[in-house]
Amino acid sequence: MVIIIEFSLGYGKGKQELSVPDENLIGVLTPNKVEAPASEEAAVKRALLEPIGSPRLRDIVKPGEKIAIVTSDITRPMPTYKVMPSLLDELNSAGVNPKDVTLVFALGSHRRHTEEEMRHLAGERAFAEINLADSDVDDCVHFGFTSNGTPVDITRTVAEADRRILLGNIEYHYFAGYSGGAKALMPGVSTPAAIEKNHSLMVMEESRAGNLEDNPLRRDIEESGAMVGADFILNVVLNEKKQIVAAFAGDMVKAHREGCKFLDRLFAAPIKERADIVVTCQAGAPKDVNLYQTQKALDNAKHAVKDGGTVILVGECPEGLGNETFSKWMREAESPSAIIERLSKGFKLGGHKAAAIALILKRADITLVSEMDEELVRSIFLEPEKSVQRAFDKALLKHGPQATVIVMPYGGSTLPKLI
Repeated sequence: MVIIIEFSLGYGKGKQELSVPDENLIGVLTPNKVEAPASEEAAVKRALLEPIGSPRLRDIVKPGEKIAIVTSDITRPMPTYKVMPSLLDELNSAGVNPKDVTLVFALGSHRRHTEEEMRHLAGERAFAEINLADSDVDDCVHFGFTSNGTPVDITRTVAEADRRILLGNIEYHYFAGYSGGAKALMPGVSTPAAIEKNHSLMVMEESRAGNLEDNPLRRDIEESGAMVGADFILNVVLNEKKQIVAAFAGDMVKAHREGCKFLDRLFAAPIKERADIVVTCQAGAPKDVNLYQTQKALDNAKHAVKDGGTVILVGECPEGLGNETFSKWMREAESPSAIIERLSKGFKLGGHKAAAIALILKRADITLVSEMDEELVRSIFLEPEKSVQRAFDKALLKHGPQATVIVMPYGGSTLPKLI
């Protein structure tokens, strides 16, 4: 008797259901179990009480100082509204006037927020008590250049603050190693020119997910961060339900590294072999808002699929392709090879993700389960499908009844590691 394993995969604010025969399944890559904190608030308060490599924040800031808190934009799962109350309590205990505090949303290369989006991200208390602002690429302060030649240009509100506090969530990043830490400054509140110069290092072998110490791209980010200076960070690690399971505060590098170690204990996923079929997703909104964001799950999945295999990428993508340059490169290319060749002639932010997809297409097929127009999906060299089950059934028919399968329900967070 064939045993069927059922999966419910995040898709926008809903789910896509998938049934896989147990005999084909060789891996389900899910987070490892770790001891959970008493509450999300408790995790944040503990981090603020016991900072790593740094005095407490209340002992750093002074009344009358202008304070910039940099946090993630709406495309990131960072639950800013959950950490702000404890952070504001810490600042208040130092005598800081809330009107001297600005919460800056790090847009990177993304669109600006509406007021309602800002309110949602910041939470009601922060919205009522402090200033809120988007980063502005047209109003920056220049700090110089890194040894890589990356211009260090930081949005003025952050650059001219007396104190800088960086927020973020730590997850695997396909070429920066991990998110979080100094990444809030660059690319977070930097300029397209700086981001493009930094991201040109993604072609280096060491610029990969899960790698930090000899990662040239991460090194460039942290060199930028050191030039600007950050007084304190507060980073969180989220579980598959987007709940805070750990928080790390203090020094921009030391606290970040401890957070990365914790992430490895939670999300590093050992596999004994690659599979013919890999099903992956970003676990739903907001991470699958467009293909530009959903691509992160695809990039992790490449470590789990065999050459000649099929990756089924599940993401609603209600905003379509996303980034304008990414869209342009995908639409204009005559072939995946042409995208790779275009990047080799000149790095372009947005084009880098097109090239990342093209590199995977050189060794595997990709089916995209989304709400995007099917003709558009075909035009960018992906196979369109509306149902993950139909996509899987087609892949199983292609690779045969003995095809091996790996499912990655949290593909953007879980990093396969061949053992």
